[in-house]
Amino acid sequence: MEHTDHSWETVGRLHAWLHKNSKYPPEQEVLLRVLKLSEEVGEVAQAVIGAKGQNPRKGTTHSWQDVESELCDVIITAMVALRTLTPDAADVFTSHLDRVAGRSLGD
Repeated sequence: MEHTDHSWETVGRLHAWLHKNSKYPPEQEVLLRVLKLSEEVGEVAQAVIGAKGQNPRKGTTHSWQDVESELCDVIITAMVALRTLTPDAADVFTSHLDRVAGRSLGD
């Protein structure tokens, strides 16, 4: 299966849609998008707890596919937050990823 990555284009479209429908000034949009990350991370934790059946009263309430989906939501939310902060989000991310890889992998 061939994979074409159009992630940042899609993130740009999501950012534009959110911006168009926002009732907040730009500086508040950034703060709210960053805060949204905490909400999404909490949903990952909830899904992991549910997948492990850790709550005896509720039992198994989530699947590992739910965890995957929630992790994707975290990534998308972070990408949109970065795009809200800078129009150069793709370049900022790529540069940072390269620095982390170089530091970690010795590239």
